[in-house]
Amino acid sequence: MNKGKIVVALGGNALGNTPQEQLQLVKKTATVIADLTEEGYTVILGHGNGPQVGMINNAMAYASEHDNTPSMPFAECVAMSQGYIGYHLQQAVSNELRRRGIDKSCAAVVTQMIVDENDPGFKDPSKPVGIFYDEAKARELMETTGDIYKEDAGRGWRKVVASPMPLEICELDLLKELVAKECIVITVGGGGIPVVKEENGDLRGVSAVIDKDNACARLAIDLDADRLIILTAVDRVCINFNKPAQKELSEMTLEEAEEYIREGQFAPGSMLPKILACMKFVSESGKEALITSLEKAKEGLEGKTGTLIRR
Repeated sequence: MNKGKIVVALGGNALGNTPQEQLQLVKKTATVIADLTEEGYTVILGHGNGPQVGMINNAMAYASEHDNTPSMPFAECVAMSQGYIGYHLQQAVSNELRRRGIDKSCAAVVTQMIVDENDPGFKDPSKPVGIFYDEAKARELMETTGDIYKEDAGRGWRKVVASPMPLEICELDLLKELVAKECIVITVGGGGIPVVKEENGDLRGVSAVIDKDNACARLAIDLDADRLIILTAVDRVCINFNKPAQKELSEMTLEEAEEYIREGQFAPGSMLPKILACMKFVSESGKEALITSLEKAKEGLEGKTGTLIRR
């Protein structure tokens, strides 16, 4: 029995810091995706790329500076990260489905996302990418490279780049065809490759990283998904996080979420983007969103854990 379409957003930090580590970690993701497929859900999987695109960008910049390798634009670095993460996920999910005797196809689609070239995000870079540094090293890098580094939710300092809002998925019609055939689709990787549309209709890549939670919310709305699920490091969203009065939330309404945001309950570089993306999906679709951990995705859909966001 088909229980409906779910868009699952997987964080790039859950995939490790090296290709070798990622190749092992995606096996855990594949197990969860196969579990949900066995339960009767049509799964559409989006993923982040913060650590991965930072690694690629740093490597290409080093090669350009030291080995006369041609400079690589940032949009192309996003495309590279989308390609190799998609390859790992597609391979792992396909292997797990085959082992279970599940006859379904899994496809990773290189996906472009249209953004507004005048988006305020280009004037105020805020999206963390790459590895964490201590403050001293981050300030040294800012002086030597001209890049911008900011403290990220108490975890250290990271390079930040522009993060415009996603407006339109270029390959949406293709995604709809694949979903209609109940394929497991991996898409909007890293939030999608950021592009702008010229006056003549041509697309052009721009230097940015789109937040994957916002991209998955856009995807879930456009595909008329039954639920958006954002996977993170905790089973439930908390208020007063890491304080004596910490409290887990099993659910919250849009109104309650807005009040918690006004109180500053959610860290800008961590939980806040997830809450905002869920609110957008719930507000536009009238359906519910869920935030929980990768390990508890199935239990979350059963109402046993996770934080449900609803009207």
